[in-house]
Amino acid sequence: MSLEKLVNSELVFANQPIASKKRVLEFLAEAIGARLHCESEAVYDALLAREKLGSTGVGAGIAIPHCRFEQANHAALVVMSLEKPIDYDSIDRQPVDLIFALIAPPNECEGHLKTLSQIAEMAQSPDKLKRLRDTTTNEELITSFLQQV
Repeated sequence: MSLEKLVNSELVFANQPIASKKRVLEFLAEAIGARLHCESEAVYDALLAREKLGSTGVGAGIAIPHCRFEQANHAALVVMSLEKPIDYDSIDRQPVDLIFALIAPPNECEGHLKTLSQIAEMAQSPDKLKRLRDTTTNEELITSFLQQV
């Protein structure tokens, strides 16, 4: 599924005042749980289990927390920017301020991987990342995101 079809204004959060990786994962779990009508604690556990395999902080200030989630009946993508960068145990040891979280049902494996690849490709462009970082409202963030993909 294309990023344009996955992104939903209900799951876009600009300039969030979140100060820790744990709180980011909790916030994501709450938002995704509400959107997919499933238990946020189960979403949190799935995201945390994936993080234990290795940090999803991919570098350049980007994190892509993701997991396959049995209770999900469709994929969900959260786009979030943080007010201030946080320690996320990223592979380049740099703090993170842009988060793209993906939850997908187990039967959407190919789509899940393609979506992760599209996000990672976008994250390779400093200009695209700057445009995302320059946003301050949810509306600006979703508009900028859709222009970058």
